[in-house]
Amino acid sequence: MASKTSVMSDEQRSAPLKRQEPSAVSNLTGGVTGSWEKLSHFLSDVRAEMRKVVTPSRKEVESTTSVVLIAVFIFGLFFFVVDSVFSRAVEQILHRLGAQ
Repeated sequence: MASKTSVMSDEQRSAPLKRQEPSAVSNLTGGVTGSWEKLSHFLSDVRAEMRKVVTPSRKEVESTTSVVLIAVFIFGLFFFVVDSVFSRAVEQILHRLGAQ
């Protein structure tokens, strides 16, 4: 035997879902209470995440800073060399094509 909820006529299936009308209080406040709840939930999530933040020690900051500075100088030197090589290659190609 089929349950009552599973047996529907074609008329009931094709009928669009009725949208609930907002209440008078909701119209009056303009949905501010819902926005306030969302904001308070967001702020509580922010507070929970901020409790997980750990400040690095001075030794950790010094070591990561030195790694960054060394990497910057190495990449700078690398790009200087690559730029010089390509610059000379372009000059040679232009010279052979007759440009001065």
